[in-house]
Amino acid sequence: MDVYSGFSRARRIQDIEVSEIIRIVADANALRRQGRDVILLAAGEPDFPTPDNVKLAAIDAILSNQTRYTALDGTPALKAAIQEKFRRENGLSFALNEISVGPGAKQVLYNVLMATLDQGDEVVLTTPCWTSYLDMIRIAGGVPVTCPCAEDSAFLLTPEKLEAAITPRTRWLLLNSPANPTGAVYDGGALEALADVLRRHPHVGVICDDIYEHLVYDDARFVTMASVCPDLRDRTVTINGVSKSYSMTGWRIGFAGAPQPIIAAMAVVQSQSSSNPCSISQAAAAQALSGPQGVLAERRAVFCNRRSIVVDALNAMQGIHCLLPKGAFYAFASCQGLLDLPQVRAKGITTDSALCHYFLHAHEVAIVPGSCFALPGFFRISYAASDHDLKTAMARLATAVSQLVA
Repeated sequence: MDVYSGFSRARRIQDIEVSEIIRIVADANALRRQGRDVILLAAGEPDFPTPDNVKLAAIDAILSNQTRYTALDGTPALKAAIQEKFRRENGLSFALNEISVGPGAKQVLYNVLMATLDQGDEVVLTTPCWTSYLDMIRIAGGVPVTCPCAEDSAFLLTPEKLEAAITPRTRWLLLNSPANPTGAVYDGGALEALADVLRRHPHVGVICDDIYEHLVYDDARFVTMASVCPDLRDRTVTINGVSKSYSMTGWRIGFAGAPQPIIAAMAVVQSQSSSNPCSISQAAAAQALSGPQGVLAERRAVFCNRRSIVVDALNAMQGIHCLLPKGAFYAFASCQGLLDLPQVRAKGITTDSALCHYFLHAHEVAIVPGSCFALPGFFRISYAASDHDLKTAMARLATAVSQLVA
């Protein structure tokens, strides 16, 4: 009889770890439990409460006993609300069987990848990018093909880079706009230029992660590929959710609109994994999408002011500069100028990770190094925090930088 030799990971996850952001947040919370006054600017989570009308809809769903299994990929009521949201805000028309609801936009994206990627299929995406994209593609058996997008191009993918990245094995182009971590926003002209490339490669589809749709600033306007280029609709998956816009991160509801065969394939994955999303969360999400929308503009204005607090402060620090993001709620700042200073290197701080470790442990501000997003020499600050916390954190970082360069 064979003797059990102990646990070993499956090969598909042997080189994959829990998100570095989760580790940073855990470290910050551990310091808080020790009594340290840590300001947490690492998580991508709005600090606003879920709107009251949404909470009341959830309470009503509980009291009316909507607590059983629902349809596998979304209740008819929620799908109807999503259908109307796509029509009202994006000019997109989807039948109900062209809509999928899952427990978070992240799970919806995972379902797409698991349902469509064969071993070795390629997914083109830009870097810097959200940390989970690369590993989700790998778990699904795919190969991430990264297109580095520099600060001098506003972190946007160019048609030339897209053309160079496409091969016969390319299955998807994955776009995130507004983008995490950079706040970059693609306008209609930029999407049309990418579409011109895709029209030459009919085997390549597009996944649009639009989760930050309602967080755009100044003259930026949100657009998505399927609405700008309707001829690509039949090979486009449009993903969104309620987490960021309605402060519902814990409710775990995301959704997608896509051609029916893709939605049906996603349902197979969901049926054998998470099954239906929480019934109460679905009732809440239906109210969020179909109820009063004034909260979106109100909170966007607050985020816009917070953006100025953070970016202005960062650009006043020696060796640090930050583009003004056009969307989302992140500032992605270059710290390479600081890291290159001899007096900083002499203190043992030579990487963005070391710098962020110093900021956390010596000055009690938790932020995320750019290396987590595949672009070393930068760091990301979430300005989804109160004005007081942001001003205090920026003062601490200014002190930290001054001490390093002294």
